[in-house]
Amino acid sequence: MKVEVRKVTCRRNMDDFVRLPRMMYHDVPQFVPDLERDVVDFFCRKNNPGLEFSDVQHFVAYRNDVPVGRIVGIVNRKANERWQQRVVRFSLIEFVDDLDVSRALLETVAQWGREMGMDTIQGPMGITDFDKEGMLIDDFHLTGTMNTIWNPDYYPRHMEALGFQKAVDWVQVRIQIPQETPLRYSRTAQYVREQVGLRVVKMGDAGIDSRHYARQALQMFNEAYAPIFGFSALSEAQIEAFLDRYLPLVDKQMVPIVLNKQNEVVGAAVTIGSLSEALQKAGGRLLPTGWYHLLKALKWKHEDTVEMLLVGVRPDYQGMGVNALFFDDLIPIYNKYGFKWAETGPQLEDNVRELSQWKPLKPEYVKRRRCYKKLIIDN
Repeated sequence: MKVEVRKVTCRRNMDDFVRLPRMMYHDVPQFVPDLERDVVDFFCRKNNPGLEFSDVQHFVAYRNDVPVGRIVGIVNRKANERWQQRVVRFSLIEFVDDLDVSRALLETVAQWGREMGMDTIQGPMGITDFDKEGMLIDDFHLTGTMNTIWNPDYYPRHMEALGFQKAVDWVQVRIQIPQETPLRYSRTAQYVREQVGLRVVKMGDAGIDSRHYARQALQMFNEAYAPIFGFSALSEAQIEAFLDRYLPLVDKQMVPIVLNKQNEVVGAAVTIGSLSEALQKAGGRLLPTGWYHLLKALKWKHEDTVEMLLVGVRPDYQGMGVNALFFDDLIPIYNKYGFKWAETGPQLEDNVRELSQWKPLKPEYVKRRRCYKKLIIDN
């Protein structure tokens, strides 16, 4: 049967778009669903300020009126200006193991991009670097996380068959949490505190304005991540939206913020107990009981893994041992909470400085992900 790709223009199309992954992977133990509310909010200007500088269109593929795939096209005007390029990104892509379906989805976004003057298609990437990005190309047997993409092993085969090439790869770092902070980190942390004058504070500490320092931390991430592939800085509206959504959820003891003598934020690490099992039990829905599974994992009964979502240091303080302060602070807390493992978010494979900091912890590099690219106009 012929594949038909439709723009999402009505409630039925949106329901199909949101529910498709749950339909495809309901019996796959590695799959961790997004909260359906978060997917809907991605397309709402009120809840996603990134739409102020991005054009977004979502599509669903049907065969015989049954949904068999989905995709989002994104033109981030701010990122294209920053990187001097004409790229249409694709995101939230899902498809059954049928090359006609994947081809139809990607060609639809390519055509949409061409109509907007773009010359390259690239993805999976979101509006910002804080959205999920990168298609999994190995370790399909490992359980996904709440902030990364899991996909079946046939996805990268489709991309290669359709002529897509590697743009960049990311890897994740997985470590077993030691019972004691390695001497290298504790000594460096002591030196940084005494000689450089840096200190760690927590947003829950007395006299600390949580929102003020969290806002400074997000602004600092804009500076720290500026050189990273495809990065699009958070606007002030995006920062406020992030604070509204996530600040009430984080355990502030697990978010060390590093201040200098002038009380400026020069480093921050945003970490959270894994919600993978809770999201699986919730099935992507808060109601009727999904909220309970998430609250239980956040507040009462932690899973055995902690996710290190964001770690950043202001450029003028990089290489000065700030990361040792994070490890010296967090390792005892992780042990207190009973965490056994820690896993980073995706890190660029060529970011040698970032990856080398994990060596004393005997890291395992897992879950390689790829951003693909392809020209969509004739040379």
